[in-house]
Amino acid sequence: MDAKLPPGQEWIERPVAYDIGPVPPLELADFRLCVDGEVEEPLELSWGDFLKLPQAEVVADFHCVTRWSVSELRWEGVLARTILGLCRPKAGVEWVMAYGRDGYTTNIPFEYFAREDTILAHKLDGKSLPPEHGWPLRLVVPSLYAWKSAKYLVRLEFTREKRRGYWEERGYHDMGDPWREERRWKL
Repeated sequence: MDAKLPPGQEWIERPVAYDIGPVPPLELADFRLCVDGEVEEPLELSWGDFLKLPQAEVVADFHCVTRWSVSELRWEGVLARTILGLCRPKAGVEWVMAYGRDGYTTNIPFEYFAREDTILAHKLDGKSLPPEHGWPLRLVVPSLYAWKSAKYLVRLEFTREKRRGYWEERGYHDMGDPWREERRWKL
């Protein structure tokens, strides 16, 4: 397993939950996922609409910038590539800003968002996503540190220009690749 462990990380059994503050309550009947910005077809998906999309499973390691990793978590939901096929980003899109209903934001480089293992997950290890891990929907970008995997997902905005999200504004790296140890900007 150590060959799969990025530099500076150690294996733990289960992911640790972090939040930036209180999470507003939500009834699934009120859930909406908005996909907008530089796209040909903006989307607004209800929970029922989302569940009707083709479902997939991704098994991937999960790496936190605080130096822990969990091996082979099983995420279920809708692949980011399915969303890309529906919204059709315009030429020149380089970033995706993810928004959580708790006010959290993070920027994801488009090339990482478009990878085959990026998923909008509503299940973790065969069960509905637990509240502390982003219920009902979490963006999971296994190729980046976990702060890029926005919990409580409600919006994806496609942009040509880079804008910094919550942790990026506080000095975290814009990319966040664990294999390059892109944790914080060097001051």
